[in-house]
Amino acid sequence: MRKIVIDKCYGGFGLSDFALNLLGLSCNDYPVINRDDARLVEIVEKWGELCNDKYAKLKVVSIPDDVQWHIEDYDGMEKVAENHRVWY
Repeated sequence: MRKIVIDKCYGGFGLSDFALNLLGLSCNDYPVINRDDARLVEIVEKWGELCNDKYAKLKVVSIPDDVQWHIEDYDGMEKVAENHRVWY
């Protein structure tokens, strides 16, 4: 199973200074971190709410390894969705 970090409240994904320090990142770096990054997943699983910034409630979700995925959000509340083909 693949583990992915998502935000489960309105406002948007954000990491606390505590989590950024554990990852060795600055506040400018975290938008480029992959949500399935093993270090990020480990830190959120271990430290829980201490990893949230003031507008986030981070959660680790598991999906099958073979799924091609992306993150969908509505006003910051996120979910993992399977990629599919769309034509307009």
